[in-house]
Amino acid sequence: MNNKLNKIGILTSGGDAPGMNAAIRAITRTAIYNGLEVVGIQEGYNGLLRGEYEILDARSVGDILQKGGTYLRTARCEEFKKPHVVLSAVEQARKIGLDGLIVIGGDGSFRGARDLTRAGLPTVAIPGTIDNDISCSEYTIGLDTCLNTVKECIDKLRDTSMSHNRCSVVEVMGHGAGYIAIYASIACGADCVLIPEIPFSISEDVIEKIKEGHKKGKKHCIVIVSEQLLDPAELAKTIQAETGMETRATILGHIQRGGIPTMRDRVIASQMGAKAVELLLEGKSNRVVRMKKGEISDIDIEEGLAMKKELPKDLIDLANMLSI
Repeated sequence: MNNKLNKIGILTSGGDAPGMNAAIRAITRTAIYNGLEVVGIQEGYNGLLRGEYEILDARSVGDILQKGGTYLRTARCEEFKKPHVVLSAVEQARKIGLDGLIVIGGDGSFRGARDLTRAGLPTVAIPGTIDNDISCSEYTIGLDTCLNTVKECIDKLRDTSMSHNRCSVVEVMGHGAGYIAIYASIACGADCVLIPEIPFSISEDVIEKIKEGHKKGKKHCIVIVSEQLLDPAELAKTIQAETGMETRATILGHIQRGGIPTMRDRVIASQMGAKAVELLLEGKSNRVVRMKKGEISDIDIEEGLAMKKELPKDLIDLANMLSI
């Protein structure tokens, strides 16, 4: 690759997240402001391998800020774990004329960005995932919009649960991380929350808690479950059998990924997008743009991937205290 930066690419990889379009817009316009050409790679690493792209200008990203999903589309690419596939991607980048690349996605996407840098294509990554499970960053693009969607859905379920003296078991996304579940528990007044970070017992942490709530006059309840922990339908059957309370299970599913991004997601995505371009202009690569102590900064990808993210204990304690 040339040492001088003339043309950069953008791609979104893995699951989509609201706010990705704001990042794409910010990257494009920041790059153009600094005299760079910008290329949008279609469908993540798959599109890079196939050489599928479009030239982006200030106008082509002019009406995407308020839209959910990703203008560039996205995909997962298991093949990208193979070294020879990464080399093929770098060769395609040379054909396109790229001097650098910005990848928006989760930790799997970060590994691809690291491998591209090692193979000769300077790459910077931006955390875009509703799960907020990127260890090196306090916040990931899409979380706030997702939480607002979850809040609206659970508020509506509470209305019908209250009307029928019913228990609602609600499964939310998280991919092995309990951020969505714990935030939703606090914001929506859940009676119980089950997350992967904390060991739990169905009999003690759900059944007995619901029974205790009955004694205190609670006539309906909300149980929030992080995905992949258990079968929500089976949990609903167990609750109904053990408590006598009519119980229904709802899986919110991919509705949590979509929707108009909130102002928080738009602003943070814009800040992160501009920062990523600045890093490439400074000759830096193999970096992750992140939020630390409320400010946008960056960290080495290797260091970021090695970190372990822990759910703040104060959030867990607050959820438990408020559920009495």
